[in-house]
Amino acid sequence: MADLDGAAEKSASRKRADARRNEQTLLDAAAAAFLASGVDAPVRDIAARAGVGVGTIYRHFPTRADLVVAVYRHQVEACAEAGPALLAGSDSPYAALARWIDLFVDFLVTKHGLAEALQSDDAAFQSLHAYFLDRLVPVCTRLLEAAAAAGEIRPEVHAYELMRGVGNLCIGAGRDPRYDARRLVGLLIAGLRPAREQ
Repeated sequence: MADLDGAAEKSASRKRADARRNEQTLLDAAAAAFLASGVDAPVRDIAARAGVGVGTIYRHFPTRADLVVAVYRHQVEACAEAGPALLAGSDSPYAALARWIDLFVDFLVTKHGLAEALQSDDAAFQSLHAYFLDRLVPVCTRLLEAAAAAGEIRPEVHAYELMRGVGNLCIGAGRDPRYDARRLVGLLIAGLRPAREQ
């Protein structure tokens, strides 16, 4: 009997892992579709990108708002999880910070496709801004503190103001080919260095 219980637990665990993988695939496909076509991208296009049927998407995300919120949270989580990994695997805290800011720019540029949806009155969207700040400001703070402790950046930089500045530089990215937000963000990050290193 114990063998049957153990087999059932393994089978259930494998199904949960498969379901999580399928959901991740759907979220990645939806994010790519939103980036290419906006949040009104047809569900059939998202399903085709994910290699699943339309019904599978509706089973996971009954409404478009559910899908938009899930994509947003998925992207926030990926950005949040990248911070500690970059800090652990980079040559210096400054290099980790610069790479994380680059990922943050990618997130912001992708998120601009979600901006109109996030402005709606839908209750599903109301807590997302606080979620974004709660998850990402501490990650940026940790990266800034590590770089400051290593003497690689000025110590008076605060995460919220840096993230806000980067966000402002990303407004309009992709709409005007003469505007390179990423280059300007790079100049901003280089400007964090102490005067002697610039």
